Amino acid sequence: MTETTHNSDTTTPALPLFYKNVVPLNKEAHSALHVEEIKDYLHTRQTNSIYIAAVEFLPAAREYPIVFAKGADARFFPALLLGLEENKNLFVDAQGKWLAEYIPAYVRRYPFILATPEDSGQDATFTVCIDEGFPGFNQDRMGRPLFDEQGRQTELLDQAMDFLRDYQSQVQLTAGFCQNLAGHGLLEPMQANVELASGAKHVLGGFFGVNRDRLKALKPEQLAELLKSDEMELIFSHLSSLSNLDHLMKRLGAADTQSLI
Repeated sequence: MTETTHNSDTTTPALPLFYKNVVPLNKEAHSALHVEEIKDYLHTRQTNSIYIAAVEFLPAAREYPIVFAKGADARFFPALLLGLEENKNLFVDAQGKWLAEYIPAYVRRYPFILATPEDSGQDATFTVCIDEGFPGFNQDRMGRPLFDEQGRQTELLDQAMDFLRDYQSQVQLTAGFCQNLAGHGLLEPMQANVELASGAKHVLGGFFGVNRDRLKALKPEQLAELLKSDEMELIFSHLSSLSNLDHLMKRLGAADTQSLI
């Protein structure tokens, strides 16, 4: 799997997926900045997996496989599989059109992002940042401004910041869900073995899934808590979404694929 950020994104030392030049948004430095709408998703074409928040499980499970991965801090986080080969997103065509009805929030927030220094604690203050590498940013008055003539935030920027705050709160809730899964010992390694029509074979690993037998073996009170918290619904969405591996195989033009747990 392509490495993806699983909690708060950081500006150093590594950039989040498909961000090129993340800088804090500054009213003085960016007072004249305008932004055009994203015309395509070509900037995501080399991403074969991407972070997803728990609140997205239900709509995403209809089209993507939802799996779990482990970050550098050994914590689990959920991700969508976008491809079966490294650096290849099967949900973006040559013109940059997204080939699914649901577009992940991680993608939709671009080119804005909340960031905090990597060594900050859990109570760190998040800073609104932008990707200055996004070609839609300009000072030629093309698109919509981020600030008005009085230096106040425009409705566009207000909406972007609201989206980022809501997204970050969902990230924190998702971290708790993953912590519960790990605490119950429900996650185990998975891999997908893919054979292309040409005969070439690929192995996609580094991700995890919920073990059904371990889930069934939980104590009644543990199962009841999962139901009460709606986390059981998230687990079922994850498990049912794994059938979408077959759809990825068809997009890739593979002759065969198998998921091994």
